[in-house]
Amino acid sequence: MTIAALAVPAAPAAAKATVLKQWDGFCRLPFGRRLFNLLIGVTVPYAGSIAPQVVELAPGRARARMADRRRVRNHLRSLHAVALTNLAELTGNLALMSRQPPQGARWIITGFDSEFIKKARGTINAECSLPELDWSSAQTLDGRVELRDAGGDLVMIARPHWRIGPDQQKQA
Repeated sequence: MTIAALAVPAAPAAAKATVLKQWDGFCRLPFGRRLFNLLIGVTVPYAGSIAPQVVELAPGRARARMADRRRVRNHLRSLHAVALTNLAELTGNLALMSRQPPQGARWIITGFDSEFIKKARGTINAECSLPELDWSSAQTLDGRVELRDAGGDLVMIARPHWRIGPDQQKQA
């Protein structure tokens, strides 16, 4: 039996998103959050390149952070725009996944707008909240992810755009 198998509850709630079941299961384990974050890096290697730390995952809400390290800095000694965008995309996608039904739905990111407010230095905290979603028909969903520094100053606003809807192949 794997650690991941131990982390997922034996009798999951009927409509709980898969990522929430995984998060809740890992959070019950010693060092479970650390394991969850390491598995993000293994599952999504590019997101793992910034060593993100998911700090909260609830229905429609995700919060993650990124430490200021040399490998994510630019020549101006601030955090690189692409590293910030990577954190914003991960946070938005986790918020979306937390609203996704366990079966019969799919999504893909179709666009991403970034607005950089000020140079980012220090630990950066990202947050995204999404309302209840209707997955019964294909539609475009626009999100908003805010990134703030340790002082609470807004450093970036990201606007991911997703195409969400039913998974026609699984419904056939």
